[in-house]
Amino acid sequence: MIPTIETERLKLVPPSVDCFDVYEKFYTDADASKAYGGPIGKESVWARLKADIGSWYLLGFGVWVIKRKSDNNYIGTCGFWQGNDWPKELTWWITPEGRGQGIATEASNAALLHAYNEFNWDIVETYMNDENIAARALVEKLGGKKTRRECFNDGLSRDIYQIPKPA
Repeated sequence: MIPTIETERLKLVPPSVDCFDVYEKFYTDADASKAYGGPIGKESVWARLKADIGSWYLLGFGVWVIKRKSDNNYIGTCGFWQGNDWPKELTWWITPEGRGQGIATEASNAALLHAYNEFNWDIVETYMNDENIAARALVEKLGGKKTRRECFNDGLSRDIYQIPKPA
């Protein structure tokens, strides 16, 4: 069973078909999703949601969908992702209207605590494309430290950060 995590303002819930609208809203928005391979069409959005659901069953971890408690709206995802032959990583995306409110930080801290306390992971890492300045800033805010640079199977090199357990 996929756990639900609660923070002061958020619920991190398992992905489900009920989340399709927020996935579609994010991934079909060219500006919002450009760092995540977007924009993409509706069928590709559906495949992304199915992959996020399937990750929990194939790998034992995945992303949660972020639900704001104040209005019960879905506003993004946060959790863990691993592509084929890629390192496991902390990842997130937030819809434009949810940005700038500390939501990614709050959700990431909750996911990190879960990884260290419940999954019993020794380390949590993340990486991003070099031009994703916002992601790099969040990782550094979370205490992430660059540990290496690696060339991925898509031909791009990325900095890999290790993120400590939140206090």
